[in-house]
Amino acid sequence: MSGGHDHDAVAAGPVPARVRRLLALAVAPLLVATVVGLVALWPRGDLPARPANLGVLVELETATVSGVDVLPCSQGPQAVGRCQTVRLRITSGPDEGETHALDISVGPGNPTLERGDRIVVGRSPDTTLGGPLYYFADYQRRAPLLLLAALFAVVVIAVGRLRGITALVGLVITFALLIKFILPALLEGRSPLLVSIVGAAAVMFVILYLAHGVTAQTTTALLGTLASLVLIAVLAGWFVNAASMFNLGSEEATFLQISASQVDLRGLLLGSILIGSLGVLNDVTVTQASAVWALRAADPAASARQLYRSAMRIGRDHIASTVDTLVLAYAGASLPLLLLFTLASRPVGDVLTGELVAEEILRTLIGSVGLVASVPITTGLAAMVAATAATGRARRAGRAGGKARRGTRWARLPSKK
Repeated sequence: MSGGHDHDAVAAGPVPARVRRLLALAVAPLLVATVVGLVALWPRGDLPARPANLGVLVELETATVSGVDVLPCSQGPQAVGRCQTVRLRITSGPDEGETHALDISVGPGNPTLERGDRIVVGRSPDTTLGGPLYYFADYQRRAPLLLLAALFAVVVIAVGRLRGITALVGLVITFALLIKFILPALLEGRSPLLVSIVGAAAVMFVILYLAHGVTAQTTTALLGTLASLVLIAVLAGWFVNAASMFNLGSEEATFLQISASQVDLRGLLLGSILIGSLGVLNDVTVTQASAVWALRAADPAASARQLYRSAMRIGRDHIASTVDTLVLAYAGASLPLLLLFTLASRPVGDVLTGELVAEEILRTLIGSVGLVASVPITTGLAAMVAATAATGRARRAGRAGGKARRGTRWARLPSKK
């Protein structure tokens, strides 16, 4: 929270040392708690062994389609439908370089392969013929995804420059925390709510200070974000319990309960609500803090109340668009499920209160409440800090002006000869 040549100094003058000390005292316990939580909850050793009830282990290998023949399918005495006989050249695994064939029926839901397609095939031992059995699993997508990631990085750096680079570094660290801390800790049976809170706080410390610098403005956004996360956690805990949600509505959750019984599914739902709200919450708090500092730069004499009222006018517009964004994001993710319910002609009330849809409603509404609350919380904190900084600057300017006037008055006195 230095006041030398940081963003605060450029925008509206340096922040007084007293204000920086107060912000440091507010953030330091949260930072210590986050570090302690990471140490206490960090996964120990290797991941749990793969459960035996997951069935036969299938190895995924890469292959290239070398030829395709479309012929009538043979089933019994007569041909039924059309099938693709696909010739493959295996490009990885123990059978690399060999050619194999597989049959895929032509129809909705089945891929239409062409010569030169790069695909992923499943390899499992064939106990009847004594050789490996291959089947189509997926397409290879590494090349286009890497190209898209490179394009994303170029655009971010070209527009954001140094801030873009630091934002990308923060993104990499976020993925590392997710893969190395959150997921393994959940599989070890740690509390999903605690893991999600600690992981979310660590992510916020990293990406906010990396992307926006260690400034008073960033610190107020961080405090607003963490306060809103606590509110979301409290609301999620109460309403998930009140609505008797056990996170058993999806096939994935049921399968996870069978194969990894140490994972608390209800806690997993709480953690998903927290992490799902994190990205949009970060955007809201940073925008509100930036708005307050911009208003302070335009009118350094504005009081905390005036800054709060002006910034809240911006925040209300942001709230309206953000809530719509969150609702549409969850609706888009659940679109296939909603279509199935529509085809079944079930009553709207039954659809909305069923566990599958109710989970999405809880995520949307609890996340939206946290987002809406983050606007006045962050705006109030930023307004108080910005107004205090402006007052301190005005006092320093006044003292400097007084010294200058006294110096001029003494300079005008006649000297004694």
